[in-house]
Amino acid sequence: MKVTLKLFASLTDYLPPAAKYTNIVELDIAPEVTIMQLVAQYRLPEKQVHLVLVNGTYIAPELRASRTLCEGDVLAIWPPIAGG
Repeated sequence: MKVTLKLFASLTDYLPPAAKYTNIVELDIAPEVTIMQLVAQYRLPEKQVHLVLVNGTYIAPELRASRTLCEGDVLAIWPPIAGG
């Protein structure tokens, strides 16, 4: 099934080179793949996976290991951001 992965800020470094400047990659994944399995697949440091949204809805850290995605979902991930 097809889903969209969006990575923001420093996490864009983990995207394939062709997607690095658009911050978006289209994925074809199995229905049983969880958010944390995708995080592992892209080798994202778990401490950098801070804000996670699926279709604009926040997914709490304790749900990410069991939450699977559906056809057409958009998974967006931000690192912790500090600023002034």
